[in-house]
Amino acid sequence: MNILFIGDIVGSPGRDMLSSYLPRLKDKYRPIITVVNGENAAAGKGITEKIYKEFMNLGVQAITLGNHTWNKKEIIDFIDDANYLIRPANFPENNPGKGIVFVKSNQLEIAIINLQGRTFLDPHDDPFKKADELIRIAKKRTNIIFIDFHAEATSEKQAFGWYVDGRVSAVVGTHTHTQTADERILPEGTAYITDVGMTGPYDGILGVEKESVINRFLSNMPTRFEVDKKGRNQLNGCVISIDQTSGKAIDIKRILINEDHPFYG
Repeated sequence: MNILFIGDIVGSPGRDMLSSYLPRLKDKYRPIITVVNGENAAAGKGITEKIYKEFMNLGVQAITLGNHTWNKKEIIDFIDDANYLIRPANFPENNPGKGIVFVKSNQLEIAIINLQGRTFLDPHDDPFKKADELIRIAKKRTNIIFIDFHAEATSEKQAFGWYVDGRVSAVVGTHTHTQTADERILPEGTAYITDVGMTGPYDGILGVEKESVINRFLSNMPTRFEVDKKGRNQLNGCVISIDQTSGKAIDIKRILINEDHPFYG
């Protein structure tokens, strides 16, 4: 069985790329479920109810979030009713929303967990200990456990991957918007990649208009960042093959689609 994951979707360029390529990716890889990270989907920060429903209507089964979860205030009004919208589980217990969901497909149940790192990000609860708790809960229902670990530091992501190796099917990193080339199956059977990358502007800097970012470095002055809508776009993701009985990963492949890397499928 395959799980398709699409990395951080940034603004309308990212949404357009998902709409254009998701049907073709599904035809090629035949995923049992598709998961996307949508924390940047609304103008580069946050997600709205309209966009959540748009993604679900495209055939996405679960949407993970991250440090921009609360950037659009309206999310507080709908997140508890959005059954497949997942915010980091190690946010404070009194926060609305949920950090784990179970998705059923073809008689199988898949647990999707979202966690956020603490290095260079807000000091939320320990994601390692929260993972222990949620893995115990998930194992009562399924061996197929997928984790989006939304974190800044490469070392924290790698440490987390090794920490849960053999206990979950996959750990995919998000947040840095730059795809890494270290996809692998860890020794005990967990698929791992430090960062899946982003879906959206290809000619910007992390999805933002490059001129404003360059000016920020040159001037060290506060600068307003806007999603780049003028240039070319890209789609970053990965597809993970999993043994449906054991929950162990068999293979992980990066997906990189842009003008320099056309999609064939």
